[in-house]
Amino acid sequence: MAENEVHEEVSRAYTEALRRSKQDRSSGCCGPAADCGPAAELAGYDVEREAHPEAAASSFGCGNPLAFAGVELGQTVLDLGSGAGFDLLIAAEKVGPDGMVIGVDMTDAMIEAARAAAARAGHSNVEVRKGLIEELPVPDASVDWVISNCVINLSPAKDKVFREIYRVLKPGGRVSISDIVVQDLPAWIREDAAALVGCVAGAISETEYLEGLGDAGLSRVEVEERLVYEAEQIRAIVESDLGELLASSELIDKGLAEVEGKVWSARFKARKP
Repeated sequence: MAENEVHEEVSRAYTEALRRSKQDRSSGCCGPAADCGPAAELAGYDVEREAHPEAAASSFGCGNPLAFAGVELGQTVLDLGSGAGFDLLIAAEKVGPDGMVIGVDMTDAMIEAARAAAARAGHSNVEVRKGLIEELPVPDASVDWVISNCVINLSPAKDKVFREIYRVLKPGGRVSISDIVVQDLPAWIREDAAALVGCVAGAISETEYLEGLGDAGLSRVEVEERLVYEAEQIRAIVESDLGELLASSELIDKGLAEVEGKVWSARFKARKP
């Protein structure tokens, strides 16, 4: 697919996924004692889910990019593909009222949800901008941290994203990205649009990811942690987040055995020299 077609497919899918998450919440499945989804559970958000249950219920991440990150009071954090705003709220609390958190997303429904989440939480230090992560609406050398949660794998032009990360970071600025990586996926999964929006078909290998960040000019590039998914974990995450959209996908029907052990989430860190 062309870049604009990928963007349209992803935006459509996640608009629908957000709608479904709101319907589920209104029916009570994400009440205080309920499980708000395998993705958030596996990502290590236990404390944050309790503090922001509504935003957590609409989170489609695969990790916690702010876990153990050295974000400090007064800093500026940029979230690529900020979605419904869960990570924005966590970052806002880390930087405090003198800091700034910027979210960039291309999907109107997600932008609206993130702004509403920030307003509910009373965070006036959160700004959500519409844009593409390949062309960030952010000035050069203006942020201390770039974070992202299971979004860059969806980009059809990851090299552009990595260069944009370098551009917007201040010298000494840092990166903390949680994302899906894959190894030796069958060709038919690579070609499946439903697998794409399920964070699989568009993913690259861990080695390619590290090389891409390094080629963009970033240093100290490494993987801080990994979680390799078993087949049923992949099924639970994809069906929970995008189930209605993926019901007829071969990924769900017959492909799990082929991807087991070849898909994992990794937390990448890097720094701008």
